[in-house]
Amino acid sequence: MSEERFVLGVDLDGTVADFYGGLRPIAAEWLGKPVDTLPREVSYGLPEWGIGANEYDELHRFAVTQRDLFRTLTPVPGAAPALRRLAYEHDVRIRVITHRLYIKYVHQLAVRQTIEWLDRNGIPYWDLCFLRDKGAVGADLYIEDGPPYLEALLKEQRRVIIFSNSTNRAIPGPRVESWQQAEESVVGALAEWEARNR
Repeated sequence: MSEERFVLGVDLDGTVADFYGGLRPIAAEWLGKPVDTLPREVSYGLPEWGIGANEYDELHRFAVTQRDLFRTLTPVPGAAPALRRLAYEHDVRIRVITHRLYIKYVHQLAVRQTIEWLDRNGIPYWDLCFLRDKGAVGADLYIEDGPPYLEALLKEQRRVIIFSNSTNRAIPGPRVESWQQAEESVVGALAEWEARNR
């Protein structure tokens, strides 16, 4: 990157927002099952919950349009304060990069809910990018959890930290288990960037 500041590309769902934890009770309602029957450990696409390949899109639409999913998600523990420290103490430019425009004709709701959630939870950001090709917007370092996005970023040889969860354990690469670890990794990468750009 040729920016004057270190740019951190941050995914939202599964990284900053507890997407699976928030979707789980909605999926239980959708399926008519007790929430306790839906395991917390899932793989990408949620087959463990009994969600068919053709059913996920409709569940997602229901979750966003009828249950305000993106407005009501709980932040991942430690995410908001870590991002605030990175932005204000370390002068990192936070670039939120999310593929929330996943379902047609729900874009306005998805964007509005996302902005309201970011602001309500005190998540600092300079850029808010809604797209699938996360490498296209550029960042010095990415934090991501989604397997297809991780695979694409790694294939493009982007520097990425894997935010570990049950969907991505098979993907090799630098990984963190918490925002404390993520913050330490970003500060280390920032120090390397500053040494190269002095």
